[in-house]
Parts: sequence; C-alpha cells; structure tokens
Amino acid sequence: MGLAVITMAVTGLVSAPAFAQGHAGTKTEQQACSRDASRLCRKELGNDGAVQSCLQANRSKLSSSCRKVFESHGM
Repeated sequence: MGLAVITMAVTGLVSAPAFAQGHAGTKTEQQACSRDASRLCRKELGNDGAVQSCLQANRSKLSSSCRKVFESHGM
C-alpha cells in the first residue's frame, strides 16, 4: 500500500479515492499530509514509495492529522 496521496496532493495531479489500493487518497487525506511531505520529504516528491518511506521515517515529526492518516491505514 503506497501513499501516493502525498505526492499527488503536493503536485496537484490527482484526487482519486482508493488510498488503500495504492492510489491517491481522499481530498481530506491529501490535505492532511501535503504540508508534511513538502516540509520533510521535498527531495522525494515525485516518487510515491520514497515519500511514504520518508514520512514513516519522520513519524515523530508528522502533524497529528497526517499521523492519523497513516494510523487509519495500519501504518
């Protein structure tokens, strides 16, 4: 399961559902993590897997709303 939601939200490419299937998440999920992705994982933007790994590695620095997105997907 990827967090394409992050990259897509930051780059504004997609706003599709089906987050759990590796596609962009809901608009709410995108909004919850886009600032964290920009702030913590700027170099990885464009690589969904790398953004997900970066955000997981920086879990302690995530906003509470983004942390909840990860938790809601069992991550």
